[in-house]
Amino acid sequence: MEALLKNTKWQLQEAKAMLSELVKSTINEPQVITVRGEEKAVVISMGEYKRLVKEKQKPSLGEFLQNSPWSGIDLEIPERRIESMRDINL
Repeated sequence: MEALLKNTKWQLQEAKAMLSELVKSTINEPQVITVRGEEKAVVISMGEYKRLVKEKQKPSLGEFLQNSPWSGIDLEIPERRIESMRDINL
């Protein structure tokens, strides 16, 4: 059983029979489940799953702007000229 804990590929039958060991193995690295020699699924730890979900989420506009490389730049914005209103014939 010690050798299986270092295994990263599991046949489906093995994975079903040794689910507890398979889950424990995900702490070290993702585990691949094969069916008839073809890779069909991956089991990952909850920590890795949460990291992937967080990575996939898009930041809010405020977070995006705060993390922008230009966030510390002071912009000089000229004052707007206030012009008199024009008359419009309706």
